[in-house]
Amino acid sequence: MGFWKSLFSTTDTTTSPKPAELNSSTASAVTIGNSRIFFSTDREIDLYELEELCDAVGWSRRPLRKVKKAIQHSFLVVSMWEQRGTQRRLVGFSRATSDHAFNATIWDVVVHPDFQGKGLGKALMRQMIKRLRSEDISNITLFADPHVIDFYRGLGFMPDPEGIKGMFWYPD
Repeated sequence: MGFWKSLFSTTDTTTSPKPAELNSSTASAVTIGNSRIFFSTDREIDLYELEELCDAVGWSRRPLRKVKKAIQHSFLVVSMWEQRGTQRRLVGFSRATSDHAFNATIWDVVVHPDFQGKGLGKALMRQMIKRLRSEDISNITLFADPHVIDFYRGLGFMPDPEGIKGMFWYPD
């Protein structure tokens, strides 16, 4: 497994966001108890750390090479980090694809269960929207599982106001 981990992860913790390095890519920081929470747009994310985060919420595993490619080709990546003393860990993640002009779609919004219910999912989404709007993206879409529709409604998302139904094509 060491070979695969070195191939798909950053392996060097110096490439992972740290508070001093987050200033250029940090949207903001908040304090919760003994922890500081930082938001970053740095794409250098340890894929195994991201996989652990997704495991914590019960998502199905995806091939790491595809996750890496998805991150590389995303228009925007926002990650959320807990900093406690000198230790940091990934506690939230989201990304968006875009046509770079009018439209963006938000994908893979995940917040560690230990940090849910504290307003951090909303803060993560607000960072996404703020950054997309700063790029003059005016149409922001996402796909939501039924159990999180109310969460997104609380952020101003609504079912397609024109009643257009999305269509999907899947291989056999």
